[in-house]
Amino acid sequence: LVRCVKEYFKKMLSESGSGMKVLLVDSETMEIVTAVYTQSEILAKEVFLVEKLELSEEQGESMLHMKAVCFVRPTSDNLAHLKRHLRTPKYGEYHLFFSNMVRDGYLQQLAEADEGELVRQVQEYFADYCALDSSHFTVPVADPSSCFLPPNRHPQATQHTRDRMVQGIASVLLSLKRRPIIRYQESSENSRSVAGDVYRLVYEQEAALFDFRHSPGSTVLLIIDRLDDPVTPLLSQWTYQAMVHELIGIKGHRVDLRHVPKVPPEQKEVVLNAERDEFFKEHVHANYGDLGLAVKAMVDEFQLTSKSNQNISSIEDMQRFVENYPEFRAKSGNVSKHVAVLSELNRLIDARQLMQVSCTEQSEDEKHFGVPDNFWIHFSSDLMWRSEI
Repeated sequence: LVRCVKEYFKKMLSESGSGMKVLLVDSETMEIVTAVYTQSEILAKEVFLVEKLELSEEQGESMLHMKAVCFVRPTSDNLAHLKRHLRTPKYGEYHLFFSNMVRDGYLQQLAEADEGELVRQVQEYFADYCALDSSHFTVPVADPSSCFLPPNRHPQATQHTRDRMVQGIASVLLSLKRRPIIRYQESSENSRSVAGDVYRLVYEQEAALFDFRHSPGSTVLLIIDRLDDPVTPLLSQWTYQAMVHELIGIKGHRVDLRHVPKVPPEQKEVVLNAERDEFFKEHVHANYGDLGLAVKAMVDEFQLTSKSNQNISSIEDMQRFVENYPEFRAKSGNVSKHVAVLSELNRLIDARQLMQVSCTEQSEDEKHFGVPDNFWIHFSSDLMWRSEI
């Protein structure tokens, strides 16, 4: 999925031609782009400015020497902003890329607003979801809690959320070029509604768009309701990514550590992205005990490297140090980042007494699944021993 979004973005910029570019995004496509690209990677593709579409029309002077690459969702608000841009242009030309299917009426309105014929192309690139890694994605929803509201009590909120989910699922299917068999949880009205909307879109309204040549039954879309299992989210998590997500919080691969006592300024916000961090990629699902050992091994290895760099006694040593300095700094930052995150996890585990909580959770499991009485005692003791290393 990350590769799909990257390929879409690469095509947008290459098809816009060479020259200085400004990337115009909305709040959702900003999240989609930053999930797979860093600022330096975007800059390397001749994008010298990234602006929100709604703010760009209000701020600054005209820059007619620059090309505007617009990557936005096909919404009525974004359509209104684009029309204002075209009536009073700020940039020399506009390349419009929508993250999902565009209504014909929207294209007609854009054509009428483009009196200066500044629009060079309009295309649909189906990246209407936030790719977390190669096999996971999320659909940005303004109010996720509306997923759990009874549809008959809050019809407008639940319908808006369902529509956004259907759009995101459709975008993923188009990115992967799949026309799936749809299965859903029959006892859930939300699951049934989402499945029905996806089916009508894929097999009726846009059947030609989803006509991919795959053998029948090769892809299954399974839609289930989180409300069907209210217990699992209440259980304590003991793997790296899950612990950070639950105890600290991750949004767009970013972890906010500003609330952490005595945190250095450069670590107030850190990035945990398996696409760019080999240590995180290797240990993303490591349990708490193994994670402590891995971080200790990384610190020991860095200390050896640091000591070797202190022994500079010749011109060759200085030259080698200068050549390796960028890698050394990157490794230093990575070590400090993971040590800071692990230290905060350890502090929160102690403060919230999560070891004891997990023992209680385990004792409840023993009643239902027959886990040996001493299993969790040994396991939690092992976690506490490793966390002290």
